[in-house]
Amino acid sequence: MDKTWFITGSSRGFGHTLTRAALEAGDRVAATARRPEQLADLVEEFGDRIRPIALDVTDPAAARAALAEARARFGRIDVLVNNAGYANVSPIETTEDADFRAQFETNFWGVYNVTKAALPLLREQRGGLVVQFSSVGGRVGGSPGIASYQAAKFAIDGFSRVLRAETAPFGVKVLVVEPSGFRTDWAGSSMTVHGVPADYEATVGATNTRLRQGEAGGAGDPARAAAILVRMAARRDIPDHLPLGVNAVEYSLAHGRRLLAEDTRWREVSRSADFAEAYPVPFPPDSAH
Repeated sequence: MDKTWFITGSSRGFGHTLTRAALEAGDRVAATARRPEQLADLVEEFGDRIRPIALDVTDPAAARAALAEARARFGRIDVLVNNAGYANVSPIETTEDADFRAQFETNFWGVYNVTKAALPLLREQRGGLVVQFSSVGGRVGGSPGIASYQAAKFAIDGFSRVLRAETAPFGVKVLVVEPSGFRTDWAGSSMTVHGVPADYEATVGATNTRLRQGEAGGAGDPARAAAILVRMAARRDIPDHLPLGVNAVEYSLAHGRRLLAEDTRWREVSRSADFAEAYPVPFPPDSAH
């Protein structure tokens, strides 16, 4: 059966590619963007199967209005995709507070606003799929220079775990997508690089170089990723998390192994904090460095 999608950040990057993929699969899309006129190419090609809707995801009232417009046009929402987001680069020490908060407003609160606005509809129709765009950095973390972005992605994962538990009884599924580097303008025109002090050149400066290495861009193909997500939306059995791209897979597996080894090493110390457990217990041997 064809599906109705609601996609944020549809005017470019992953959002635009996913919108096209869903339309090419015969589905309908409520495609939202700050500037919906940028979707004119898709409207010309796909006609009334796409509904461009103006939306600033940081505005809760606008999110509710956009969902209401999409429902009025298509009757239901089968797949909600929270894709809108961006990152700027600067060290935590020198990042302007306003910039850090502005990124978080889009990257986390935008997801919160749109998801919350959609919940009454999803609950009433007893089903749907919520796709939250995170990042491999939202699982592994630790990329110098993009603290606000990665903090928001970690928050999205925690939020989505609770969302999954709360909405499963009425048939809603939640998929957290964790891409590595893809050939979009995320690290291009969408990103502002602020001044990097000399003391942070080896860390934040290196991240900036890595994100923008070469004119070709990231290794990931957005069209392939979009096609994977369209196929995923047709399944009953989906994972909770989906790394996309070779680096996303390998970094996630390595991170999981490190966490397991660390938790295992400190297991007896951790257990000893409970009243019923032996205390004190010896710490593992200290490292030489």
